[in-house]
Amino acid sequence: MVKSMTGYGRAVETVNGREFTVELRSVNNRYLDCTVKLPRSLTFGEDAVKQAVKATITRGKVDVYISVRSESAADVQVTLNEAMVEGYLAAMQKMVSQYGVRDDISVSLLSRMPEVFTVERGQVDEEQLLSDLMGVVRLALQNYDAMRTTEGLALENDLRSRGNTTLELVSQVEAGSGQTVADYRTRLENKLKEVLANTAIDESRILTEAAIFADKVAVDEETVRLRSHLQQMNTMLTTGGPIGRKLDFLLQEMNREANTIGSKCSDVALARIVVEIKAELEKIREQTQNIE
Repeated sequence: MVKSMTGYGRAVETVNGREFTVELRSVNNRYLDCTVKLPRSLTFGEDAVKQAVKATITRGKVDVYISVRSESAADVQVTLNEAMVEGYLAAMQKMVSQYGVRDDISVSLLSRMPEVFTVERGQVDEEQLLSDLMGVVRLALQNYDAMRTTEGLALENDLRSRGNTTLELVSQVEAGSGQTVADYRTRLENKLKEVLANTAIDESRILTEAAIFADKVAVDEETVRLRSHLQQMNTMLTTGGPIGRKLDFLLQEMNREANTIGSKCSDVALARIVVEIKAELEKIREQTQNIE
């Protein structure tokens, strides 16, 4: 199964009183480059998340965004610093009695003073927390992979279609190449008749010249290899998996054969067909850049 390198997946689940949100986004990249953004309370899980991504994805620039919201007050304990409150209160009462200022001491005023409250987080079972998180990560990866698979199917269909178009163009080149040799022989024979007038024409000489020309313009070896490469592409698409790099190398070979065919085609009509072949191969190359 062919998969696209671009994709998006999201999962939101509440597990053991915590709501986890996991989002994945990816774009094309030569290798796998994974960045994970976690809240401070989950930083210990970064490596586990990366390993899960690596098990699913082989290429692409992948960004993972994770957030968590606790629905339980048990995770946080707020304690009143009584000694600090008594100190602030004594100092404020002294200000009232000594300087005659208005007494507007209130709870809201005291609560804004530094270090009046001590905030402590309860003990967290990191192993359980990581297990809860990874369950949501795997769900997000499933959603992400489903999108990549859908896009991959569209890419596969397009590549097969363009491959078939290229094969049709190659057949035209093969048919036209033989006709080019026949036309050359006819032109050569007519030219010799025109130049030599009534002098007998050496048929063997014509055959020799035609053979030399045919050897120069023969593209059968290149077209056979190009057909083989296109068949190999179809086989890769059928096999599936991370074939993006292999297809990229294969396209280089296809372009090499197309360029050689172009250099041998002296006929204008055939040259135009070769241009169409190159255009199709370029479109195939662009699409393979999106395949994992």
